[in-house]
Order: sequence, then C-alpha cells, then structure tokens
Amino acid sequence: MGRRGSLLLIAVVAVVAAAVAAEPASTLEGPSRPVTVPPRDRGHAVDLPDTDPRVQRRVTGWAPEQIAVALSAAPSSAWVSWVTGDYQMGADVRPLDPKTVASVVRYGLAADSLVHQATGDSLVYSQLYPFDGLQNYTSGIIHHVRLQGLQPGTEYFYQCGDPAIPAAMSDVHAFRTMPAVGPTSYPERIAVVGDLGLTYNTTSTVDHMASNRPDLMLLVGDVTYANLYLTNGTGADCYSCSFAKSTPIHETYQPRWDYWGRYMEPVTSMIPMMVVEGNHEIELQIDNKTFASYSSRFAFPSTESGSFSPFYYSFDAGGIHFIMLAAYADYNKSGEQYKWLEKDLAKVDRSVTPWLIGGWHAPWYTTYRAHYRDAECMRVAMEELLYSYSVDIVFTGHVHAYERSNRVFNFTLDPCGPVHISVGDGGNREKMATSYADEPGNCPDPLSTPDPFMGGFCAFNLSSGPAAGNFCWDRQPDYSAYRESSFGHGILEVKNETHALWRWHRNQDLYNSVGDEVYIVREPDKCLQNSGRSAYY
Repeated sequence: MGRRGSLLLIAVVAVVAAAVAAEPASTLEGPSRPVTVPPRDRGHAVDLPDTDPRVQRRVTGWAPEQIAVALSAAPSSAWVSWVTGDYQMGADVRPLDPKTVASVVRYGLAADSLVHQATGDSLVYSQLYPFDGLQNYTSGIIHHVRLQGLQPGTEYFYQCGDPAIPAAMSDVHAFRTMPAVGPTSYPERIAVVGDLGLTYNTTSTVDHMASNRPDLMLLVGDVTYANLYLTNGTGADCYSCSFAKSTPIHETYQPRWDYWGRYMEPVTSMIPMMVVEGNHEIELQIDNKTFASYSSRFAFPSTESGSFSPFYYSFDAGGIHFIMLAAYADYNKSGEQYKWLEKDLAKVDRSVTPWLIGGWHAPWYTTYRAHYRDAECMRVAMEELLYSYSVDIVFTGHVHAYERSNRVFNFTLDPCGPVHISVGDGGNREKMATSYADEPGNCPDPLSTPDPFMGGFCAFNLSSGPAAGNFCWDRQPDYSAYRESSFGHGILEVKNETHALWRWHRNQDLYNSVGDEVYIVREPDKCLQNSGRSAYY
C-alpha cells in the first residue's frame, strides 16, 4: 500500500471513528447517567428599553404591525394576526372602534400573484385599574384571519390589512404550511422556547434560534413579563418583592406586549408560532378579569380542535399530534379541560400521527429549587391519562434554566414514560434558577402550596408508591438526565416514525454548536400495547 496510502487509511479511519464517537446518545440505550453542568455567565438579562428602535412603532396610520402566523388544527389552514392603530395609556382611555379597519389577507403562491383573499375578525381589549395613580390601557385593533384550502408543505406569500384604505396594507411576507398529516412526513425543525421576555438575552436566543431555520416555533408560556412593570413603566426584577404591598392591585404595563410583538415580527411573520399561557400572562385587572392580552393577541386552533378555549388545544404537523395544555386553568378530572383531553387523545390514530407531544408551562419534573413541584397537582390529575396514551415528549418552561429527563412516570424510571424537557431558559431574568432541589434544605413541603383547582390542596400520597421517601435527594435524581442553568433554545428534528433528534443550544456557544443532544426513540411494539395499563399511586 505504501506509506502515503497507510497514512490516508489511518486518516479515514480516524474520521470515521470521530463520527461514530460524535453520534448522539439514544433513549434506546436506557436511562443516561445524570449530568449537572455548573452555572455559567447568564449574559445580559436586562430589558430592552422603550427607546430601542426594535420595539418602537415603525408604521403610520392604519398600516399593520406585529404580524404573526399561527397554525390551525390541520395543515390545510393557518391564521394570520396583526395590529392596526396604536395603543393608548392613561387615566382616561377611549378604545378604538374595530369596525374602523377591515381584516383582509391576500395570499397566493407567488409574491406578485396574491390571487386569494380571506377576511376575519377584529377586536380591542383593555386593561383597567380604576385606582388613583394607576394608568389604564387600551390596545390597537387586533385582527385574526384564518386562511383555508391551503396545500401542505407549500410556501405561501401574503399581505394583510385593509385594501380600501390608502397605505393600510402590509408588505408581502411568506410562510410555509406544515407537511401533510401522515406517518412519513414531518417538519424539518421545530424550535422550542419558553419564558422569553424581552431582554438582551432574549435577542440572543431569538437570533440563535432563527439561525437554525425552524419550520415551527413552540412558545411554552411567559411571553413578555409585562406584569413585572407598574403602569408608569417602572420595572423591577421581582414584582411581588417590590410592589405587592404598595399598590392596590398587581398592575401590569401593557405596552411591553406591543414592544414584544414589534421585536418578534421578523420571526413571527414567517415562522408559525404556537403559544400556551404561563403564569405571567394572568394579569389580573378589575372584575377579576385575567389573561386579557394573551387571549386577545394570539390566534389558537381552539374551535378547530374542539376545545373552544385559548388555554388548551391540539393540532397536527405531519406525523405529530400536539396537545397544548393549561397549567393555569382547571385541570381537575371533572373539569372541561380534562374531558376535552380525554376526547382528543381517544381520536389520535398512531398509524397516522405516530408522535404524540405535549406542551404546557409549569414542569412536572424539575430538580431546581425555583418552582420545585409547582405543578404537582396538575401532574397528579393528568399524568396517568397521558401515560395511558403513551405520550412521547413533554415540553415545559417556568424554571429559567434547562433540564431534560430520562423516560419517567410517577418519579420512577419507565421505558414507556415520556421524556420531559424544560426550556424556561429563553432569556428573561426573574427568578434565575441557579440552585438545585437536591441541595440540603432546598426542597419545599409539597403540601404547603395550595392548589386552586383541586379543592385547596393537592391530595397526593407520599407515604406509598415509588415516590415514597424520595421527595428530597442529596444528589441529582436518576430521572434527571441533564440540567444546566444557561439561557438557550431547543430544536426538535423528527426523522421518522420512531426517531427524533433533540438538540439544546446555549446562547453562549457558536451558532452551530450543541449543548445537549439525544435521540428520542419510540418503541411502539413495547409501549403502545401496554398503553391501557393503570398507573400506580
């Protein structure tokens, strides 16, 4: 062969060996050894000011802004949303008349051939505080238009606004519909983020995420953190610490929602974004009204999926059926959400949509001190049902750090349990999760937190079952596979009916590098046939 040939062969072997060594781990290998990465520099967790040009109003008159695309329940339809007119803030606000401007979307297969047209509805919402010193808010006109009769996996160009009013139509934008529903077609990349806020860390996360060219974006709650501001625009790292005793109501500075919509428009106008509510979207106002901004600003496939609620819904994307659930609405087994979930799961055909993925805000499995077992009552109410239908992956946020579990059910390693992934590390600064619940003395009493949806306190039993005696650990529990208190985002690539590649990217790294990655592998022959077995509590 000769020396040159030998060296070439050695080089090839080395490259192949490196490629094999770099292959991500797989859940087929069983539970991975728990890994904890020490906290790193978390970047610039400072809010973008209202003077930043990226959050200022850049249109005039009735021209659309804050344009966003969302999916419907099936790839044959999609939603386009936008805002016209400016908000008002003050003691005496006068809402705009939604009838002033029409809700029209022109769309087609080429930028110069928008041959189709759809119309929709519009609304205005207000956030009212009739107290001396607090300022009220009323929004611009918010439009939602549903496009129907779309072809799957197709790029559509569109323009929104009111063609009857001069200069009241947007520029032409484009988005791609999801692949056809079926076991062999999938979105190439799905971005998953939570707890974004509007900080300089947020801009790093969004820029990094956009560089990965996702086809779909899941935002699992806590969008703007407008409720960390007083109505005079003053912000604080911890609202409850600074203002709760000095104001008559937990006020919120609604213009932060407009700032967020303007900043995100370059992304949301071309990448469909699906949102579920978080605790920072509650935003209580007079008459005990809550979630006004969240419910008004986003389009949800609620009617199409039979939930008729903005807080929980489902949709299909290729061979994936997504269920988005509400951690801050009634999840009791006698409630409407649970009844809807039972019906929705019963309709899922795993030969058509093999993958079943859930998303909500507060994690069931987290080992960080912040928000440790906040959602325990929701888990007790719903985990057995989801397990019985072999949910594959669960995405959550709430904790401002990253954590991935091994396959788990009822705090016990289970090869048929879902992988829980918490991505509350989108960029907001409040309650940075830098300590873990396995540190001595860091585990709160699970019965000390009242649950509003289950009659006062969550009635789960710690004295029996596999979780008994294991509420606090002096080490990382075996169900926790990887945890790191850094900001970032995740990308899910579903390859086929059984294999999906999950990658988490920390903000501090180069765009093409990966902080955590694993192949999540479905085993339908082993798990689906047992999907009707009872859980143990």
